[in-house]
Amino acid sequence: MAEKKMSLSRRNHLKSLLLQIGKEMLEEEARQAEEEKMAYIRENCPTLSFPQCTLELQELCRQLHKQIDLVDEERYDMETKIDDLKMKVQDLNGRFKKPTLRRVRMSADAMLAALLGSKHKVSLDLRANLKQVKKELKEEEKQTGDWRKNIEDKAGMDGRKKMFEAEA
Repeated sequence: MAEKKMSLSRRNHLKSLLLQIGKEMLEEEARQAEEEKMAYIRENCPTLSFPQCTLELQELCRQLHKQIDLVDEERYDMETKIDDLKMKVQDLNGRFKKPTLRRVRMSADAMLAALLGSKHKVSLDLRANLKQVKKELKEEEKQTGDWRKNIEDKAGMDGRKKMFEAEA
C-alpha cells in the first residue's frame, strides 16, 4: 500500500509543536540546574556575617584557610586520579606518550646519593686525586739587576705576553 503523505501545513504545525515542547524542556532543565546550584550553595556556603571585632575576623580567616586547604587537597587528589586514569587509557590503547625530559644539574655526590641512598657515605672529591704541580721561578727572573737579560726575555711573543700581563 502506498503511504499517504502529510500536507505541508500539517508538517509545519507538528514541527512547531515539537520545537515548542523542546523549548519548554530546555527551560525546565535550566530551572532545575539553577535550583540544584542554589541548594548546593545553601548547603555548603554559610551565611555571610561581618565580624564585629578583630578576634572574630581572625577566626573567620582561620576557618577560610582551613576550607581552602581542604579544597586544595581534594583538587590535588582529583588531578592525580585523572592522571592515573589517563595513563590507564593510554595503556589500553597501546600508545605511550613520552614525558618531557628536563635537564637536571646535579653534582656527583648528589647523583650517587640519589642512586645509592643511605649507602653513600664517601664524598667524591675529584680534585683531591689530581697531581699537584708547583711552579718554580727561573733564576733569571730572580735577578733583576741586568737590564740586557730583561730585554732578551721580552723579545718574541712570550715577551709581549709578559709585558701585557705585567701591565694588567
